[in-house]
Parts: sequence; C-alpha cells; structure tokens
Amino acid sequence: MAQKLSMGSVALRRATSANLPFIMGVEATPGHDAFINPQMREEHEAQLASPAFAYFVAEAEGAPVGFAILSEMTEARGNRCLKRLALARPGQGLGRPLFRAVTDWAFANTPAHRFWLHALHTNARAIHLYASEGLIEEGRLRQARPLGDGTRADLVVMSVLRPEWAAMRGQG
Repeated sequence: MAQKLSMGSVALRRATSANLPFIMGVEATPGHDAFINPQMREEHEAQLASPAFAYFVAEAEGAPVGFAILSEMTEARGNRCLKRLALARPGQGLGRPLFRAVTDWAFANTPAHRFWLHALHTNARAIHLYASEGLIEEGRLRQARPLGDGTRADLVVMSVLRPEWAAMRGQG
C-alpha cells in the first residue's frame, strides 16, 4: 500500500508507472500548454525510475486530481526542485494544499535546505501562490523558455529555505 500524506483536502501519494496516463493527460489539459512542457512517456518512465526524481499523485475524495514532480532528489548540497505541479481542473482550490503537501514532504523526508522552482513570468497565478507560501523571488532567467509561437519567456526563480519553512509551520 502506498503511503499517503494528507494535507487539507488533498492526499499525496507516490506515483507509479500506472499513474503515467493520468499524469500525461493532465499535462495535455487545454490551457496547460501555456505553462507546462509535456514530456514523452519514455522521459517520464526514466525519471520515475531514477532516484533523482520523486513523482506524486494528489487525490481528493479518493480520486486523482493532480500531480507533482520533484527533481534534484540526490543533489548533495541540500537543494530540492519542484519541477512540475499541475491540476487536472485548476480553480478548484486544490493548488495550495497540493503545493503545501509537496513542500512539507520535501522538508520532512529529505535533507533539503532549499526548496526551489522556476515559473514562467506570465504565470501570475502560480507566482502569487508561491509567494504567499513563503517563497522568495531570487531572480529571473531571461528568455530561457522558448514558446510555441517563436517568442521566449523569462523564468522567475523562487525558493524557500528550511528555517523559513520551519518558522511558517511553527517548528522554528
């Protein structure tokens, strides 16, 4: 039985290869292409099998509602990266509980000192959520992401450090 971590209305569990059709379906959700680069099944399978990645499925009321992928899980300097977080149906109030569950899992289950991510500068909704959860903008990677229309977008780099996370959770 897969271990579940419950955070409010979302339960987080480790994903398996059986969850890849759901994950890839969420990646292909109309509108997600503005913020997510879908991956081929082979890339997901390789990452799922690698100790450098951690895949999670979020469930609400027993049904999958989203997923998250962490990278840099084997990085020795204490950095853990949120590579991807996506919901099947955005706007249902599940983004914050999913983000908290993944962040809490990373700090509780790894020697992470810094939890970081990057988001497209045009993804104001996500950037607002991350900032409201204590992540600090560290800078931008200018025109780092090519877009489908031939233009390029900046990536906003954000992070939270273990002492900041612990203080927010009343552990510091």
